[in-house]
Amino acid sequence: MHYALTLGPETLQALPSGALHWPARNLLAVSDLHLGKSARLARRGGALLPPYETRATLEKLDADIAATAPATVICLGDSFDDLAAPDQMDESDRLWLIRLMAGRHWIWVEGNHDPGPLALGGTHLAQTTIGALTFRHIADPAETFDISGHYHPKARLAGQARPCFLADRHRIILPAYGIFTGGLWCDHPTLAGLMQPGALAILTGARARAIPMPPPS
Repeated sequence: MHYALTLGPETLQALPSGALHWPARNLLAVSDLHLGKSARLARRGGALLPPYETRATLEKLDADIAATAPATVICLGDSFDDLAAPDQMDESDRLWLIRLMAGRHWIWVEGNHDPGPLALGGTHLAQTTIGALTFRHIADPAETFDISGHYHPKARLAGQARPCFLADRHRIILPAYGIFTGGLWCDHPTLAGLMQPGALAILTGARARAIPMPPPS
């Protein structure tokens, strides 16, 4: 159900959930969980979202970890929706996340919403390079073999909107993994400027499905 990708010398798997699996390194990467978004909006008087969004995101992450049994998990930034979210996390959700982290090398990459939840442990880095690949929150146009998130790309297929990966020879941009995170259409000029001609949009859903990345509208 995954879609196989090649980045530099490595073969990766875009999972239908929006996670990226690197089997050779026993590694799972996710981006933009935005845990605590509904609570943050409620605190600030914004639009109300269903209060179970954190639990639904953790449930999806739990399923991917169970399926891939990674030794390393990298969260590519904006793991929590703001600085207050980790402290205000429901205790049962906190314990669930701690259980997922147990026995794994867990790396929190800094995002623009948060620096990573320091109280939860794990390793906190601005970015990290493993083998030929560099994992960061926001894509660097000057770098190659770059894996990032931040933009929450999405695309349409048969009239339905889906979060999607963007991939070319030089970089992969992950979709937002969190529930109710919104997104940027993949034909937006910002994303078109980052990706090379011939890039793919790999839509999430029941299975990972690749389409040519639409040109800027």
